[in-house]
Amino acid sequence: MLRETDTRDSRVHLQGRRAVFPFSAIAGQADLKMSLVLTAVDPLIGGLLAMGDRGTGKSTTVRAFAALLPAIKAVKGCPYHCDPASPQGACDQCRAASVSGARLKSETIAVPVVDLPLGATEDRVAGALDLERALARGEKVFEPGLLAKANRGYLYIDEVNLLEDHLVDLLLDVAASGENLFEREGLSVRHPARFVLIGSGNPEEGELRPQLLDRFGLSVEVRTPQDVPTWVEIVRRREAYERDANGFAATWGAEEKAMQAKILSARKRLADVSVADEIQERVAGLCLALKTDGLRGQLTLVRAARALAAFERNKAVTIDHIRRMALPSLRHRLRRNPLEETGSAVRIERAISEVLGA
Repeated sequence: MLRETDTRDSRVHLQGRRAVFPFSAIAGQADLKMSLVLTAVDPLIGGLLAMGDRGTGKSTTVRAFAALLPAIKAVKGCPYHCDPASPQGACDQCRAASVSGARLKSETIAVPVVDLPLGATEDRVAGALDLERALARGEKVFEPGLLAKANRGYLYIDEVNLLEDHLVDLLLDVAASGENLFEREGLSVRHPARFVLIGSGNPEEGELRPQLLDRFGLSVEVRTPQDVPTWVEIVRRREAYERDANGFAATWGAEEKAMQAKILSARKRLADVSVADEIQERVAGLCLALKTDGLRGQLTLVRAARALAAFERNKAVTIDHIRRMALPSLRHRLRRNPLEETGSAVRIERAISEVLGA
Protein backbone atom coordinates (compact mmCIF):
# COMPACT_ATOMS: atom_id res chain seq x y z
CA MET A 1 0.00 0.00 0.00
CA LEU A 2 1.17 3.47 -0.82
CA ARG A 3 0.82 6.04 1.93
CA GLU A 4 -0.18 9.38 0.48
CA THR A 5 0.56 12.65 2.16
CA ASP A 6 -1.48 15.60 1.08
CA THR A 7 0.59 18.61 0.18
CA ARG A 8 -0.46 21.89 -1.25
CA ASP A 9 0.11 22.30 -4.97
CA SER A 10 3.20 24.46 -5.40
CA ARG A 11 1.27 26.58 -7.86
CA VAL A 12 -1.16 27.79 -5.20
CA HIS A 13 -0.36 31.45 -4.91
CA LEU A 14 0.32 32.44 -1.34
CA GLN A 15 -0.66 35.78 0.04
CA GLY A 16 1.54 38.52 -1.42
CA ARG A 17 2.85 36.36 -4.30
CA ARG A 18 2.16 37.54 -7.85
CA ALA A 19 -0.17 35.20 -9.71
CA VAL A 20 0.76 33.80 -13.12
CA PHE A 21 -1.22 35.13 -16.06
CA PRO A 22 -4.12 32.65 -16.52
CA PHE A 23 -3.92 30.29 -19.48
CA SER A 24 -7.65 30.70 -20.15
CA ALA A 25 -7.24 34.48 -20.37
CA ILE A 26 -4.76 34.37 -23.25
CA ALA A 27 -6.39 35.65 -26.43
CA GLY A 28 -5.35 35.33 -30.04
CA GLN A 29 -3.20 32.16 -29.82
CA ALA A 30 -5.73 29.38 -30.39
CA ASP A 31 -3.36 27.02 -32.27
CA LEU A 32 -0.61 27.32 -29.67
CA LYS A 33 -3.01 26.83 -26.77
CA MET A 34 -4.70 23.79 -28.27
CA SER A 35 -1.38 22.17 -29.17
CA LEU A 36 -0.14 22.63 -25.60
CA VAL A 37 -3.34 21.11 -24.24
CA LEU A 38 -2.96 18.07 -26.51
CA THR A 39 0.57 17.43 -25.21
CA ALA A 40 -0.96 17.26 -21.73
CA VAL A 41 -3.66 14.85 -22.90
CA ASP A 42 -1.09 12.56 -24.56
CA PRO A 43 2.60 13.24 -23.79
CA LEU A 44 3.55 10.64 -26.42
CA ILE A 45 2.75 13.26 -29.05
CA GLY A 46 6.30 14.37 -28.46
CA GLY A 47 6.38 18.01 -27.54
CA LEU A 48 5.80 21.32 -29.25
CA LEU A 49 7.78 23.90 -31.18
CA ALA A 50 6.36 27.44 -31.29
CA MET A 51 8.16 29.77 -33.68
CA GLY A 52 7.05 33.24 -34.64
CA ASP A 53 7.12 36.97 -34.20
CA ARG A 54 8.61 38.69 -31.19
CA GLY A 55 6.23 39.93 -28.53
CA THR A 56 3.38 37.57 -29.39
CA GLY A 57 3.19 35.93 -25.95
CA LYS A 58 4.87 32.59 -26.68
CA SER A 59 6.72 32.44 -23.36
CA THR A 60 3.73 33.85 -21.49
CA THR A 61 1.48 31.15 -22.93
CA VAL A 62 3.89 28.34 -22.03
CA ARG A 63 4.32 29.58 -18.46
CA ALA A 64 0.55 30.04 -18.07
CA PHE A 65 0.08 26.49 -19.31
CA ALA A 66 2.59 25.24 -16.74
CA ALA A 67 0.51 26.79 -13.96
CA LEU A 68 -2.62 25.12 -15.33
CA LEU A 69 -1.37 21.53 -15.41
CA PRO A 70 -3.05 19.11 -12.98
CA ALA A 71 -0.87 17.89 -10.14
CA ILE A 72 0.70 14.41 -10.13
CA LYS A 73 1.70 11.87 -7.49
CA ALA A 74 5.39 11.18 -6.94
CA VAL A 75 7.55 9.14 -4.58
CA LYS A 76 8.32 11.40 -1.64
CA GLY A 77 11.95 12.50 -1.53
CA CYS A 78 12.87 11.06 -4.93
CA PRO A 79 14.95 13.57 -6.94
CA TYR A 80 13.37 12.23 -10.13
CA HIS A 81 9.81 12.29 -8.71
CA CYS A 82 9.13 8.75 -9.90
CA ASP A 83 5.56 7.54 -10.32
CA PRO A 84 4.70 5.31 -7.33
CA ALA A 85 2.18 3.44 -9.48
CA SER A 86 4.72 2.61 -12.20
CA PRO A 87 7.90 1.07 -10.74
CA GLN A 88 9.04 -0.23 -14.13
CA GLY A 89 9.80 3.32 -15.25
CA ALA A 90 11.32 4.42 -11.92
CA CYS A 91 14.90 5.11 -10.92
CA ASP A 92 17.09 2.35 -9.51
CA GLN A 93 16.40 3.29 -5.88
CA CYS A 94 12.61 3.41 -6.24
CA ARG A 95 12.57 0.23 -8.30
CA ALA A 96 14.71 -1.63 -5.75
CA ALA A 97 12.51 -0.45 -2.90
CA SER A 98 9.40 -1.57 -4.76
CA VAL A 99 10.86 -5.01 -5.49
CA SER A 100 11.88 -5.47 -1.86
CA GLY A 101 8.32 -4.80 -0.76
CA ALA A 102 9.13 -1.58 1.08
CA ARG A 103 6.34 0.95 1.41
CA LEU A 104 6.92 4.03 -0.70
CA LYS A 105 5.48 7.23 0.63
CA SER A 106 3.97 9.46 -2.02
CA GLU A 107 3.11 13.12 -2.27
CA THR A 108 1.16 15.33 -4.63
CA ILE A 109 3.38 17.73 -6.53
CA ALA A 110 3.08 20.18 -9.38
CA VAL A 111 4.02 18.83 -12.79
CA PRO A 112 7.70 19.73 -13.22
CA VAL A 113 8.20 22.51 -15.74
CA VAL A 114 11.91 23.28 -16.06
CA ASP A 115 13.53 26.15 -17.98
CA LEU A 116 16.74 25.30 -19.81
CA PRO A 117 18.77 28.51 -20.17
CA LEU A 118 20.76 28.97 -23.37
CA GLY A 119 23.97 29.52 -21.42
CA ALA A 120 23.61 26.44 -19.22
CA THR A 121 26.64 24.19 -18.85
CA GLU A 122 26.47 20.48 -19.59
CA ASP A 123 26.96 19.74 -15.88
CA ARG A 124 23.92 21.86 -15.00
CA VAL A 125 21.81 20.08 -17.59
CA ALA A 126 22.95 16.46 -17.24
CA GLY A 127 24.09 16.53 -13.61
CA ALA A 128 27.47 16.61 -11.93
CA LEU A 129 29.60 15.15 -9.19
CA ASP A 130 28.83 16.73 -5.82
CA LEU A 131 32.19 18.41 -5.28
CA GLU A 132 31.46 19.50 -1.72
CA ARG A 133 30.84 15.95 -0.52
CA ALA A 134 33.67 14.63 -2.66
CA LEU A 135 36.18 17.03 -1.11
CA ALA A 136 34.84 16.96 2.45
CA ARG A 137 34.06 13.26 2.82
CA GLY A 138 35.67 11.60 -0.17
CA GLU A 139 32.24 10.39 -1.35
CA LYS A 140 31.28 10.16 -4.99
CA VAL A 141 27.69 11.38 -5.09
CA PHE A 142 25.66 12.36 -8.14
CA GLU A 143 24.02 15.80 -8.09
CA PRO A 144 20.97 15.69 -10.43
CA GLY A 145 20.68 18.29 -13.17
CA LEU A 146 17.84 19.88 -15.12
CA LEU A 147 17.08 16.66 -17.01
CA ALA A 148 16.39 14.91 -13.71
CA LYS A 149 14.17 17.74 -12.52
CA ALA A 150 12.18 17.65 -15.78
CA ASN A 151 11.38 13.93 -15.56
CA ARG A 152 7.62 13.31 -15.90
CA GLY A 153 7.14 16.94 -16.81
CA TYR A 154 8.11 19.59 -19.33
CA LEU A 155 11.47 20.97 -20.41
CA TYR A 156 11.08 24.47 -21.84
CA ILE A 157 13.72 26.14 -24.02
CA ASP A 158 13.13 29.72 -25.04
CA GLU A 159 15.08 30.79 -28.17
CA VAL A 160 15.64 27.09 -28.84
CA ASN A 161 17.13 27.84 -32.26
CA LEU A 162 20.09 29.47 -30.48
CA LEU A 163 20.84 26.43 -28.29
CA GLU A 164 24.49 25.37 -28.41
CA ASP A 165 25.34 22.23 -30.38
CA HIS A 166 26.70 20.22 -27.44
CA LEU A 167 23.41 20.68 -25.57
CA VAL A 168 21.45 19.76 -28.69
CA ASP A 169 23.43 16.51 -28.93
CA LEU A 170 22.72 15.76 -25.29
CA LEU A 171 19.00 16.40 -25.69
CA LEU A 172 18.84 14.18 -28.77
CA ASP A 173 20.44 11.26 -26.89
CA VAL A 174 18.12 11.63 -23.91
CA ALA A 175 15.00 12.14 -26.04
CA ALA A 176 15.72 8.93 -27.94
CA SER A 177 16.30 6.75 -24.86
CA GLY A 178 14.21 8.43 -22.15
CA GLU A 179 17.21 8.09 -19.82
CA ASN A 180 20.20 10.19 -18.88
CA LEU A 181 23.52 8.40 -18.44
CA PHE A 182 26.13 10.15 -16.29
CA GLU A 183 29.62 8.67 -16.26
CA ARG A 184 32.46 10.61 -14.70
CA GLU A 185 35.29 10.09 -12.22
CA GLY A 186 34.45 6.42 -11.87
CA LEU A 187 30.80 7.19 -11.05
CA SER A 188 28.08 5.80 -13.31
CA VAL A 189 24.45 6.83 -12.82
CA ARG A 190 21.49 6.15 -15.08
CA HIS A 191 18.18 7.82 -14.29
CA PRO A 192 14.83 8.32 -16.07
CA ALA A 193 14.49 11.55 -18.06
CA ARG A 194 11.17 11.41 -19.85
CA PHE A 195 9.77 14.84 -20.52
CA VAL A 196 7.78 16.80 -23.05
CA LEU A 197 10.07 19.18 -24.90
CA ILE A 198 8.69 22.66 -25.52
CA GLY A 199 10.68 25.12 -27.61
CA SER A 200 9.99 28.66 -28.73
CA GLY A 201 11.88 31.20 -30.75
CA ASN A 202 12.04 33.65 -33.62
CA PRO A 203 12.90 32.04 -37.00
CA GLU A 204 14.67 35.24 -38.08
CA GLU A 205 17.42 34.48 -35.55
CA GLY A 206 18.34 31.11 -37.02
CA GLU A 207 17.05 27.64 -37.83
CA LEU A 208 17.05 24.47 -35.77
CA ARG A 209 19.18 21.50 -36.63
CA PRO A 210 17.04 18.97 -38.56
CA GLN A 211 17.68 16.26 -35.96
CA LEU A 212 16.28 18.42 -33.16
CA LEU A 213 13.44 19.74 -35.30
CA ASP A 214 12.27 16.19 -35.94
CA ARG A 215 12.05 15.51 -32.20
CA PHE A 216 9.20 17.98 -31.75
CA GLY A 217 5.85 16.31 -32.24
CA LEU A 218 3.90 19.45 -33.15
CA SER A 219 4.96 22.76 -34.64
CA VAL A 220 2.93 25.97 -34.70
CA GLU A 221 3.59 29.39 -36.18
CA VAL A 222 2.74 32.23 -33.82
CA ARG A 223 1.89 35.43 -35.63
CA THR A 224 0.88 38.91 -34.54
CA PRO A 225 -2.95 39.18 -34.59
CA GLN A 226 -4.27 40.98 -37.67
CA ASP A 227 -7.64 42.20 -36.41
CA VAL A 228 -8.39 45.19 -34.20
CA PRO A 229 -10.78 43.48 -31.72
CA THR A 230 -8.15 40.86 -30.80
CA TRP A 231 -5.47 43.53 -30.31
CA VAL A 232 -7.78 45.53 -28.06
CA GLU A 233 -8.78 42.49 -26.00
CA ILE A 234 -5.17 41.38 -25.50
CA VAL A 235 -4.11 44.82 -24.29
CA ARG A 236 -7.18 45.18 -22.08
CA ARG A 237 -6.54 41.88 -20.32
CA ARG A 238 -2.85 42.57 -19.91
CA GLU A 239 -3.51 45.95 -18.35
CA ALA A 240 -6.04 44.40 -15.97
CA TYR A 241 -3.44 41.81 -14.97
CA GLU A 242 -0.74 44.42 -14.39
CA ARG A 243 -3.07 46.45 -12.14
CA ASP A 244 -4.07 43.49 -9.96
CA ALA A 245 -2.47 40.17 -10.90
CA ASN A 246 -4.05 38.11 -8.13
CA GLY A 247 -7.49 39.65 -8.62
CA PHE A 248 -7.33 39.12 -12.37
CA ALA A 249 -6.28 35.48 -11.90
CA ALA A 250 -9.15 34.96 -9.47
CA THR A 251 -11.70 36.14 -12.05
CA TRP A 252 -10.47 33.39 -14.38
CA GLY A 253 -10.34 30.71 -11.69
CA ALA A 254 -13.49 28.92 -12.83
CA GLU A 255 -12.26 28.72 -16.44
CA GLU A 256 -8.89 27.38 -15.27
CA LYS A 257 -10.52 24.65 -13.17
CA ALA A 258 -12.80 23.74 -16.06
CA MET A 259 -9.83 23.38 -18.40
CA GLN A 260 -8.01 21.21 -15.86
CA ALA A 261 -11.07 18.99 -15.60
CA LYS A 262 -11.31 18.67 -19.40
CA ILE A 263 -7.66 17.63 -19.64
CA LEU A 264 -8.05 14.99 -16.92
CA SER A 265 -11.25 13.70 -18.51
CA ALA A 266 -9.60 13.50 -21.93
CA ARG A 267 -6.71 11.50 -20.48
CA LYS A 268 -9.12 8.92 -19.12
CA ARG A 269 -10.93 8.61 -22.47
CA LEU A 270 -7.82 8.56 -24.64
CA ALA A 271 -7.27 4.79 -24.67
CA ASP A 272 -10.88 4.19 -25.71
CA VAL A 273 -10.75 6.46 -28.78
CA SER A 274 -10.64 4.26 -31.87
CA VAL A 275 -8.80 4.89 -35.14
CA ALA A 276 -10.30 3.02 -38.08
CA ASP A 277 -8.07 1.35 -40.68
CA GLU A 278 -9.51 3.67 -43.29
CA ILE A 279 -8.31 6.68 -41.28
CA GLN A 280 -4.83 5.16 -40.98
CA GLU A 281 -4.74 4.60 -44.75
CA ARG A 282 -5.79 8.17 -45.47
CA VAL A 283 -3.09 9.50 -43.12
CA ALA A 284 -0.48 7.30 -44.80
CA GLY A 285 -1.64 8.58 -48.19
CA LEU A 286 -1.32 12.17 -46.99
CA CYS A 287 2.22 11.62 -45.70
CA LEU A 288 3.25 9.87 -48.91
CA ALA A 289 1.78 12.69 -51.00
CA LEU A 290 3.83 15.20 -48.98
CA LYS A 291 6.95 12.98 -49.04
CA THR A 292 7.55 13.42 -45.33
CA ASP A 293 10.76 11.95 -43.93
CA GLY A 294 10.22 8.74 -41.97
CA LEU A 295 7.14 7.48 -40.15
CA ARG A 296 7.24 9.84 -37.19
CA GLY A 297 4.92 12.27 -38.96
CA GLN A 298 2.16 9.70 -39.37
CA LEU A 299 2.52 8.49 -35.78
CA THR A 300 2.36 12.05 -34.47
CA LEU A 301 -0.63 12.98 -36.63
CA VAL A 302 -2.63 9.94 -35.48
CA ARG A 303 -1.74 10.55 -31.82
CA ALA A 304 -2.60 14.23 -32.03
CA ALA A 305 -5.90 13.50 -33.76
CA ARG A 306 -6.76 10.89 -31.11
CA ALA A 307 -5.94 13.35 -28.32
CA LEU A 308 -8.10 15.98 -30.00
CA ALA A 309 -10.97 13.52 -30.31
CA ALA A 310 -10.64 12.59 -26.62
CA PHE A 311 -10.56 16.26 -25.63
CA GLU A 312 -13.74 16.91 -27.63
CA ARG A 313 -15.45 13.81 -26.17
CA ASN A 314 -15.53 11.86 -29.44
CA LYS A 315 -15.29 8.07 -29.42
CA ALA A 316 -13.46 7.79 -32.75
CA VAL A 317 -11.02 9.80 -34.82
CA THR A 318 -12.61 11.36 -37.89
CA ILE A 319 -11.25 12.89 -41.07
CA ASP A 320 -12.02 16.28 -39.57
CA HIS A 321 -9.65 15.58 -36.66
CA ILE A 322 -6.95 14.52 -39.13
CA ARG A 323 -7.51 17.62 -41.24
CA ARG A 324 -7.22 19.94 -38.24
CA MET A 325 -4.03 18.35 -36.87
CA ALA A 326 -2.23 17.79 -40.18
CA LEU A 327 -0.59 21.21 -40.33
CA PRO A 328 0.98 21.25 -36.83
CA SER A 329 1.98 17.59 -37.14
CA LEU A 330 3.62 17.77 -40.58
CA ARG A 331 4.68 21.34 -41.36
CA HIS A 332 8.21 20.83 -39.97
CA ARG A 333 8.73 17.41 -41.57
CA LEU A 334 8.57 18.35 -45.25
CA ARG A 335 11.60 18.09 -47.48
CA ARG A 336 12.71 21.48 -48.65
CA ASN A 337 12.84 22.28 -52.34
CA PRO A 338 14.78 25.52 -52.90
CA LEU A 339 13.11 25.93 -56.30
CA GLU A 340 9.59 25.80 -54.86
CA GLU A 341 8.21 29.15 -53.73
CA THR A 342 5.18 27.84 -51.82
CA GLY A 343 5.52 27.40 -48.09
CA SER A 344 4.87 24.24 -46.06
CA ALA A 345 1.39 25.41 -45.02
CA VAL A 346 0.28 25.84 -48.64
CA ARG A 347 1.69 22.44 -49.62
CA ILE A 348 -0.08 20.71 -46.75
CA GLU A 349 -3.39 22.44 -47.42
CA ARG A 350 -3.16 21.43 -51.06
CA ALA A 351 -2.40 17.81 -50.14
CA ILE A 352 -5.26 17.76 -47.63
CA SER A 353 -7.65 18.87 -50.34
CA GLU A 354 -6.36 16.25 -52.78
CA VAL A 355 -6.09 13.29 -50.39
CA LEU A 356 -8.72 13.96 -47.73
CA GLY A 357 -11.19 15.98 -49.77
CA ALA A 358 -12.42 19.52 -49.34
